[in-house]
Amino acid sequence: MTKGAHQTEDRAVSDEGRLLAGRYRLTERIGRGGMGTVWRAEDEVLAREVALKQLHAPPHLSDDELATRYERTRREARSAARVVHPNVIVVHDVVDDGGRPCIVMEYVPAPTLGDLLKDGAALPYEEVARIGLGMTAALAAAHTAGVLHRDVKPGNVLLGTGDRVVLTDFGIALTDGSSTLTRTGEMVGSIDYMAPERIRGHRSGPASDLWSLGVTLFQAVEGRPPFRRETAMETAYAITAAPHEPMRQAGRLQPVIEALLTKDPGGRPSAEQTREALTAALSDGTRGGLPPGRPEADPSRPRSHGRRRRRVGRARLVLGATAAVLATAAVTALLYATGHHGASTPATATTSATPSPVPTGYHLVHDRRLGVSFPVPDRWKARAGAGDEVTYADPTGLAGITIGMVEPAGESPMAHFADIETNTKVNYPTYRRLRMQRTTFRGQPAAIWEFTFQGRARLFRAADLGYGREGGREYDLYLSAPDARWDTFRPVLDTVRDGFTTTG
Repeated sequence: MTKGAHQTEDRAVSDEGRLLAGRYRLTERIGRGGMGTVWRAEDEVLAREVALKQLHAPPHLSDDELATRYERTRREARSAARVVHPNVIVVHDVVDDGGRPCIVMEYVPAPTLGDLLKDGAALPYEEVARIGLGMTAALAAAHTAGVLHRDVKPGNVLLGTGDRVVLTDFGIALTDGSSTLTRTGEMVGSIDYMAPERIRGHRSGPASDLWSLGVTLFQAVEGRPPFRRETAMETAYAITAAPHEPMRQAGRLQPVIEALLTKDPGGRPSAEQTREALTAALSDGTRGGLPPGRPEADPSRPRSHGRRRRRVGRARLVLGATAAVLATAAVTALLYATGHHGASTPATATTSATPSPVPTGYHLVHDRRLGVSFPVPDRWKARAGAGDEVTYADPTGLAGITIGMVEPAGESPMAHFADIETNTKVNYPTYRRLRMQRTTFRGQPAAIWEFTFQGRARLFRAADLGYGREGGREYDLYLSAPDARWDTFRPVLDTVRDGFTTTG
């Protein structure tokens, strides 16, 4: 770590608890990037949580360069504040901290798309289409306001609750008619997502943001950016002159991604055309012709009392167990879907799918009660459970995978999870939702849910996928593990999902 980095880290530690502008109390550092540190803060005037972006001041920058960076940040605030839309982060204020501008934004406690795509992970194309619709709506609103984002990428896409997709960090945003604030030959942004015309030094336009959207969608379904090479120079050359990598998992999204990655900006679709294409892909692929956004169920409606009591009992057992393997429910194989073993095999939940080959270190187990088969790590052992679920735990007893089944299924998995969460919030104050949203899995209605909770000695994280149609069966696949080792255990979700089959 460089001296400058150490100084930034030291200041970040000392800043915790500090009051800025007489009203914003820094409570927790929640992110750090090349340009600044993001804090969760308490607005003591309005008694609400906010996110505050505090700019770095690297010691190697000249006064002119530092002034440019500060002006860029102030412009971020002005640009983002011009765009009022549910899919765009809300900017509340911009304040100075010892001459450094700080941007005060709404606090969205959610993972980024980049978090989900770490280590080559990917998502089903239906889920990517839904995320793409939110991003497209955000870009359309920005472009209508005369604002270009110029750094659209997975790390700047927040996946909030209630299916909300939020485009954030207009840190190098450009307002029509303003100075670029860059020197000749300087490129600002992330090279993997930069449009060919920007690399060639031509002026950016709305089509440049749409190119970056195409790259983001490509990575989300394929697990890698389409032009990434060993070096930045090779990547830049590939973007301007080479074809993209072939798509193998894009499904119905392939035509719109191909169009967005047209090297000539004049040949790319507009935001409205992109929205129509994504809508068509989502309608055809996940809703049987229903338009996206049409509700499948009202999550606020409770289940039948019998089913609710059973699931609530499971939640108490899970969070009260000494081995935190039995978490409550949690987000899903889908959350990290197709990260290591390819796309899910299309199949309905009531027919067997051809399983993926069982990888080394795993063995296939069969449960006749549930009518399911799935792979588990060799050293993981079965634990006692209710008649409608089976659990396998790792040798430490701190991580495990549980497969559950509900018959008959209720109106939707989303409503099911919301029902369980209502009880969980009351009984477990350390519970914190990371994500819950409606999606599809193997052509059926599904929901994904991710959360953390404090165990007796450590923080745990859990992930759950529930899928199935009303009146049929709902299957739940969930993993829980220590939060500090989540990346170690996450591949188990992928393997179980890929090898999961049903016979009932």
